[in-house]
Amino acid sequence: MQSKTRVHADPCLENPDVDQFDRIPDSLLLLILNKLADVRCLGRCSAVSRRFSALVPLVHDVYVKIDRVVTVDGDPDDDASSSSSAKPRNLFSHFLKLMLFTLFKPFNNLRNNNNGGSKPLFPQVAHHSPAQVLKNFTQVRNLTIELPAGDVGTEEGVLLKWRAEFGSTLHSCVILGGTRIDRKPASSDQEPSLEDNGSMPESFYTNGGLKLRVVWTISSLIAASTRHHLLRPIIKDHPTLRSLVLTDADGQGTLVMGVEQLKEFREKPLSASASSNRTQVPASNMKLRYAPYLELPNGTGMQGATLVAIRPSCEGSSGSHTSRKETEAFVCGAFDGPYKAAVKALVKRRTYLLEMNGF
Repeated sequence: MQSKTRVHADPCLENPDVDQFDRIPDSLLLLILNKLADVRCLGRCSAVSRRFSALVPLVHDVYVKIDRVVTVDGDPDDDASSSSSAKPRNLFSHFLKLMLFTLFKPFNNLRNNNNGGSKPLFPQVAHHSPAQVLKNFTQVRNLTIELPAGDVGTEEGVLLKWRAEFGSTLHSCVILGGTRIDRKPASSDQEPSLEDNGSMPESFYTNGGLKLRVVWTISSLIAASTRHHLLRPIIKDHPTLRSLVLTDADGQGTLVMGVEQLKEFREKPLSASASSNRTQVPASNMKLRYAPYLELPNGTGMQGATLVAIRPSCEGSSGSHTSRKETEAFVCGAFDGPYKAAVKALVKRRTYLLEMNGF
């Protein structure tokens, strides 16, 4: 005789008063929120319930995308059309306003139910700094900030990319540049340039080529040191940070800081430049490599390809402890895709040493 088995519905599912979200453990919700990372999405999640609002500040990974320059006193939406057609001229002077608006916007309409629904959960934009807004995230470990555009202006068709590593000051910087990117590379049977014998051509010194590379280098270092200076209050208020990346939508420049660099940043005093709005760049040694033309794996070609690797001089530099292997790994891993192949090709070229005073 077969036994009869009955399947009963979960009584919790039949009870409309039971919130099914309450059955999800906090650890799983935090895992999902960390996958979201984007501060706008996290802001929307905070509006779902009091429980979500309490969990969002505990996320470890936060991604902030700043998509346009706004004025604190004005309506940010009024600038949408103009900002999409032109890059901000004075990006760093508006950086604090940019980040503040981006961080605060998702929470703009969020209300504190404990105060009768009339008091905002987060402070008003015009009265608080980005560091104060970020204080609501108490367990941030990995922070990524994306600016709307690159900082160094270049002529049309010119390629300029940089990646810098900072502690309390500059540790290393890699700059990759090209005077022009050819969308249709030269045919495979093209004869190599007569000047490309592995050495720097004489025309490089006489036609302004070297001067252009110096301008690229100084401009990139100024951009990197300015970004570094603006991160001070955020790093100070978030001792849980393990990784910090500040990049831009154009993919031009990236500033990175790891665990050891963040520790050094907190423990050693920073040296401000004479302009006081950026970190001072120490006296440095530069290794410059050049190729008149490089074919890239993605079917394009780079003219005037230049690679500059920068490290602080040994005298009086806190970044001088970096080993040669670490520096080489940083150089070769600075960029992805076809630009990674360009770096690998350039490191095989003849190296030219230059020295630069601090500024």
